[in-house]
Amino acid sequence: MYRPLSKQLQRGATLIEVMISVLVMAIGLLGIAAMQTTALRNSQSSLERSGAVIQAYTVLDAMRANRDIALAGGYNTSGYLCAAPTGASLAETDKAAWLRAWKGSLGVAMDDASACGSIDCQSGICDIGLKWDDSRAVNAAGSKKEAGNSAQEFMTTVQL
Repeated sequence: MYRPLSKQLQRGATLIEVMISVLVMAIGLLGIAAMQTTALRNSQSSLERSGAVIQAYTVLDAMRANRDIALAGGYNTSGYLCAAPTGASLAETDKAAWLRAWKGSLGVAMDDASACGSIDCQSGICDIGLKWDDSRAVNAAGSKKEAGNSAQEFMTTVQL
């Protein structure tokens, strides 16, 4: 004779219920880990951009302190400067210190061409630019950018 199962006889959870709940929890934890990784990557990118702003205004302060030479073009670079200049003038020393500080804030070697700076002053209007490799932020899984296309640039224009 067939006897229907009573709800009173069932106790605990079946193995399939436990496996499904573990699977749902594992997927949730993987999602949390992915969000944490993205937050870390974006935080690093933001730190580098903030460093670029600070370094641009650092060299600008040095140029304002040496205004006559800056207006005469003593701080100008021909394009992006990736290696520290070796001249003995105050402008060359300021540019070398600026570039060393910029590369130091990014943690790259002095001979690394992934972090560069440019200065162009014409008639008292100065363009200060910094570029760097932000591959940690853009080469995430699923990113549309390719490995060689991760350069970021900060440019500011000021009047001395």
